[in-house]
Amino acid sequence: MTDTRRRVKVYTLNEDRQWDDRGTGHVSSGYVERLKGMSLLVRAESDGSLLLESKINPNTAYQKQQDTLIVWSEAENYDLALSFQEKAGCDEIWEKICQVQGKDPSVDITQDLVDESEEERFDDMSSPGLELPSCELSRLEEIAELVASSLPSPLRREKLALALENEGYIKKLLELFHVCEDLENIEGLHHLYEIIKGIFLLNRTALFEVMFSEECIMDVIGCLEYDPALSQPRKHREFLTKTAKFKEVIPISDPELKQKIHQTYRVQYIQDMVLPTPSVFEENMLSTLHSFIFFNKVEIVGMLQEDEKFLTDLFAQLTDEATDEEKRQELVNFLKEFCAFSQTLQPQNRDAFFKTLSNMGILPALEVILGMDDTQVRSAATDIFSYLVEYNPSMVREFVMQEAQQNDDDILLINLIIEHMICDTDPELGGAVQLMGLLRTLVDPENMLATANKTEKTEFLGFFYKHCMHVLTAPLLANTTEEKPSKDDFQTAQLLALVLELLTFCVEHHTYHIKNYIINKDILRRVLVLMASKHAFLALCALRFKRKIIGLKDEFYNRYIMKSFLFEPVVKAFLNNGSRYNLMNSAIIEMFEFIRVEDIKSLTAHVIENYWKALEDVDYVQTFKGLKLRFEQQRERQDNPKLDSMRSILRNHRYRRDARTLEDEEEMWFNTDEDDIEDGEAVVSPSDKAKNDDDIMDPISKFMERKKLKESEEKEVLLKTNLSGRQSPSFKLSLSSGTKTNLTSQSSATNLPGSPGSPGSPGSPGSPGSVPKSTSQTAAITTKGGLVGLVDYQEDTLPLSKKAKFES
Repeated sequence: MTDTRRRVKVYTLNEDRQWDDRGTGHVSSGYVERLKGMSLLVRAESDGSLLLESKINPNTAYQKQQDTLIVWSEAENYDLALSFQEKAGCDEIWEKICQVQGKDPSVDITQDLVDESEEERFDDMSSPGLELPSCELSRLEEIAELVASSLPSPLRREKLALALENEGYIKKLLELFHVCEDLENIEGLHHLYEIIKGIFLLNRTALFEVMFSEECIMDVIGCLEYDPALSQPRKHREFLTKTAKFKEVIPISDPELKQKIHQTYRVQYIQDMVLPTPSVFEENMLSTLHSFIFFNKVEIVGMLQEDEKFLTDLFAQLTDEATDEEKRQELVNFLKEFCAFSQTLQPQNRDAFFKTLSNMGILPALEVILGMDDTQVRSAATDIFSYLVEYNPSMVREFVMQEAQQNDDDILLINLIIEHMICDTDPELGGAVQLMGLLRTLVDPENMLATANKTEKTEFLGFFYKHCMHVLTAPLLANTTEEKPSKDDFQTAQLLALVLELLTFCVEHHTYHIKNYIINKDILRRVLVLMASKHAFLALCALRFKRKIIGLKDEFYNRYIMKSFLFEPVVKAFLNNGSRYNLMNSAIIEMFEFIRVEDIKSLTAHVIENYWKALEDVDYVQTFKGLKLRFEQQRERQDNPKLDSMRSILRNHRYRRDARTLEDEEEMWFNTDEDDIEDGEAVVSPSDKAKNDDDIMDPISKFMERKKLKESEEKEVLLKTNLSGRQSPSFKLSLSSGTKTNLTSQSSATNLPGSPGSPGSPGSPGSPGSVPKSTSQTAAITTKGGLVGLVDYQEDTLPLSKKAKFES
């Protein structure tokens, strides 16, 4: 498998008519039992996996192009290509294909006969070849009709192509073109347009090589200027010769390379501007033209990359202070075009390309260019920078961290990028949006590498927050010194929205770095000043930033929000919005609903204690009343820790861990039999002190399951309306000490048994082991027969075993 003759690249043509690289491997041919025939097999050189297994169908049209390419269609709209490293390998496989199809290996194409009727096939096979009319002015119409009639039939197309090749017919047609132009024979020029367009649709590489040669290509373009559908001819030749100028910014010594660049530009122009937009039926007929351009570009990049003197001169002039601005602009534009061409390379070749540029010093060169005043040069440099970031963000990060050890923060490459984003003069901020995307890629931990010795994430984020974050937040801090934004024009609002978008991304993907920065620099308070902006999109960006912070449910953030009273700008914006049903209204309500549903206790208490009076009249949603209910439930738990402990025992020790509602809990409670227990009998049976919490809770669970009440109709139940409007049963507890205080408990969708926010979880005030000794009032159930003591003991009468259990 080390034979380089058989080394190939596998390509497929995608929906955009671009070639996608499927991998590199070695090709062979052999009989495949599953496919019942001779097949082409390509195995990857990396792991030996099968990249391609294609049966050589006797009726499939294979094309050999440029000595090292074999192209064919597996099915409709699915084209494949093998690009060989060496011509000898291509010839060997081509001979195998021709052998299977019974063709002479000297041909460059084999044709599919499936689409033709038997009559057509017989007629075509009976004639040895296609005879073309003599190339004369009077017979142009006849030639045009012959070309048009041959296109629907694959075999006729093949015979027409061979006839055009063998007789040098294209050059004769182009001579007639000059005669027609001299005579101003418009009818003849229209016929020539149809003939040349038809020759393009023959999809034949050998014909393209003649048409795109230096001596013929401009005449071919001339023929295509005379479209019969247009009242006046186009002026493509005038554009190519007078307007479009080839600028040789660095002298190219290789004449073959120079000719290839000229040819590729002109063929690309023909494809994009000269030829009419192909119909659905014609698209596949131009696949060879796409391939011709694609492989030309690959060849150009390869030739330039191998020319070390050329690249050395290029970067030397780019960074030379003596280079004038016009020359530098040409150099940058060339480098941009060079990088754009590299996108056609296969991955491993593209890797080598960017490594070459990196070794030549492309990043320091970009740093110099981005520091210039010329907007066009900076724009081109930004495009080059985007190619580098998309290719290998780690390479860029490594460079900026290394230069930080030698340069001041102001001239760091990444800070130059941020400054250009902030200072973008485009009213639509097109450049700023592009740069923000690049910064986002650079600070994204998902594409950062981790090795045994170091973690790129830790190192780079530490560097970024120390050297660059203050540059990014500068416009935000400068604009939020008062209660309202100091500048609130549209362009400033757009810029601040971009900054907030990047900061929101950091909150989501960075951990302590962004947290420390926000809290130490009081960033959230400054961001919420933008809630007062007249631009709704900016106010929503500020709200989204806070919502992302709250969504983390981080108590460090929560304490910072409460200490600085950072709900005030949000509540103000909500009240100022009034009764308008818009995105601002919905977004603010959703934030408070999140706090309620997730039962964020500290924020719930803070909102109710400080803003309840402003929000209590909002009744078109139940969010704020639900928050108040949450707050009251928290206070009840704090006031009655033993009650909280009992609930915890009941919830945490069910065998079913699903989200059962309060109805299930009540049924278990009220179905216990009061006759099964005598007054004064302890719920928890005496046992040794050393038993763990499970030992305490297990007898209680068993007791609660067997205890039933006889007269359930006399239960005192207090029904409350939950947030959704449904009736949810709740039960009334009285205190055995005779106090008149009643506690109500209501089920909540988010306060599930065993959840972090449920009462009685480990470490909460109501859990076993944390019941205060001084608590002398415990809950009892009110029934018809009076108080039934479940845990109705005063501290001085509590049985010793029970006392020991709760005090241990």
